[in-house]
Amino acid sequence: MEHITLPLTRKQTASLRAGSRQLLSGVVYTARDAAHKRLVAILAAGERLPFSLAGSCIYYAGPTPPVPGRVIGAVGPTTSGRMDAYTPRLLSVGLLAMIGKGERSDAVVSAMKKGGAVYFGALGGAGALLSSRVKESQVAAFPDLGTEAIHRLVVEDFPVTVVIDCNGNNLYKTGRQAFLAWKAQIGRAQWN
Repeated sequence: MEHITLPLTRKQTASLRAGSRQLLSGVVYTARDAAHKRLVAILAAGERLPFSLAGSCIYYAGPTPPVPGRVIGAVGPTTSGRMDAYTPRLLSVGLLAMIGKGERSDAVVSAMKKGGAVYFGALGGAGALLSSRVKESQVAAFPDLGTEAIHRLVVEDFPVTVVIDCNGNNLYKTGRQAFLAWKAQIGRAQWN
């Protein structure tokens, strides 16, 4: 695994390849669909965002309240496709990384290639474990959204995999192709 310090630069994202495992340290913002809708509305109104997206990383998560001894509760990834309608606009103003789970639309991948951004996958179902990598948490915007408010997290060695790199290489596609090739190679009788 390689270590990456956030925020990112386009030079950093250009060096990342689909399938590589990374440990992120630095600032990550959480945001789900309600927060994304508000961010895009702010941009459409020509207003200033509550924080800069330049080089930022958004984690598609809605953290639960803190548990004793931790700064945050569970913080597992949510399905990224729910943010696809908003993502190209956020990429156009400097967003360079996203963390979530699940595939992305062709429009998002195209915008990622144009903006030099990457999409990281985090392990679904491991929100309690991932929370141990969060060292600080505070609400950064939209507190009225409760757990879906945007949180500013400081993470240390947060484990992710590059799922889609800035060239559009997609682990969901290449992984599936590799599995099907392996399955064909070993023969259908052995698989059943």
